Amino acid sequence: MFFCKQFNVKIHKVCYFRFGNPAGYVIHDDPNNFKQSFFIDVGPFIVSNILAIVAFIFSASLMNSIESAGIFFSWLGISFAMNSFPSKGDAKVLWAVTKKHSEKDSFLKLIGYPFAIIIYIANLLSFIWFDLIWAIGLYTLVNSII
Repeated sequence: MFFCKQFNVKIHKVCYFRFGNPAGYVIHDDPNNFKQSFFIDVGPFIVSNILAIVAFIFSASLMNSIESAGIFFSWLGISFAMNSFPSKGDAKVLWAVTKKHSEKDSFLKLIGYPFAIIIYIANLLSFIWFDLIWAIGLYTLVNSII
């Protein structure tokens, strides 16, 4: 929803949370260009992972002094990271938009197709809890840097 508002793409319906798949969604008009579509599809992945990294940094800094707060921020970061991957539907849209707009600008292929493939792979590997593996890997990376 944030990126729809940033790019003035009309929003029809928003569901922040529900039981089921997907847990939340935004129904909106079709974006006018590749940039709008890319950020609407991939922006939540970027934002969720930034929030996860921030939570992991708080976790690492609080773990020695206030252990319960450190555990809370670890859980929060893992939750953000686990729920960061867009849906297969988002990947399909990104693939189609990249194909449509890449005829005008071949650079878009270097951005759109790899992100669409990563989203597809992450969704395919969800049966082995790839989202949890991703979250733990991000947590480990942040803690190794701090």
